[in-house]
Amino acid sequence: MKLYDTPSAENLPAYRAQPVSGNDINGLGVKEKVRPGRVFHAPWIRELPWTVMNDFFLMNNSWSIMLQALRNRWVMRRCAGPVAKRRVEVDDPVEMARQLKQKAQELGAGVVGVTEMEHNDLYGDMELKYKYAICIGIPMRREEMVHVPHERSGLEVQRVYGEVARVAVELAEHIRAMGWPAHAYGDPRSTEALQIPMAVRAGLGELGKHGSMISKEYGSNFRLSAVGTDIPLSIDGPVDIGVDDLCLGCRRCTIDCPPDAIHDDKQWVRGEYRWYVDFDKCVPYFSTTFGCAICIEVCPWSEPGRGPKLSQMLLAKREKKQTP
Repeated sequence: MKLYDTPSAENLPAYRAQPVSGNDINGLGVKEKVRPGRVFHAPWIRELPWTVMNDFFLMNNSWSIMLQALRNRWVMRRCAGPVAKRRVEVDDPVEMARQLKQKAQELGAGVVGVTEMEHNDLYGDMELKYKYAICIGIPMRREEMVHVPHERSGLEVQRVYGEVARVAVELAEHIRAMGWPAHAYGDPRSTEALQIPMAVRAGLGELGKHGSMISKEYGSNFRLSAVGTDIPLSIDGPVDIGVDDLCLGCRRCTIDCPPDAIHDDKQWVRGEYRWYVDFDKCVPYFSTTFGCAICIEVCPWSEPGRGPKLSQMLLAKREKKQTP
């Protein structure tokens, strides 16, 4: 891991009048199941409490990063489209799921899984239109991401967002050509669907202490997209790779987070007891440092090739403790 120079967490951009806490909007402390609300990354909704910070984040980025973000938006113009009138009938959802996963991998996906979509996967003003979500993950280049927080890592994040969006768009087009509706969710600024909860249920990995997803293959060093569709598919289930076994005792991301936004304990968030990152502390720093990503890169899971061995060791250690 590169020993980077972290910018000071002091003198961060601030509001003259502090807006409604992003933690409150995100449902921190709420024990009932509720749908998420928009708070950031929705530039077309000007009345969001944190829109000014979002504007600052966009203006603070370099032209190369902004150009890549615009390319990503151009890719996403094909997120939806006409459905072929002639429908391919599906007699075997298991086989169809296998074929579509294989297609996603041929298009460039690193990991793929399927889950059923739920209302709580969507923001409160969005309608649930599709039964299934095909979740897709593509890794980022480690040699670029070790430079966090820097323009190089910010550009790599946008590059991979473009790639994972392209895979989702082309997979959705493939499904629509089969006569089934499909919609690609691939732009991080689209704020239509929450990628991580769907991907966790689809078996791509588990939620880590740093608020990002951890996969056995790539650690946290990857980005997500999804395709919503009604084509009959068999679903995958959540996996247990031992993430909590490590996160409960590891403090690497907690220590290395400049604004101290990461907690060592789980908290209630919209009816789920889980890891949560303090929005109000994280986002100002995030907006100043090309999207930061320090916590993702210092995570032991993100070291290339370490994940499978780490998972095996943690699960074996747990089993040994449980054996009488």
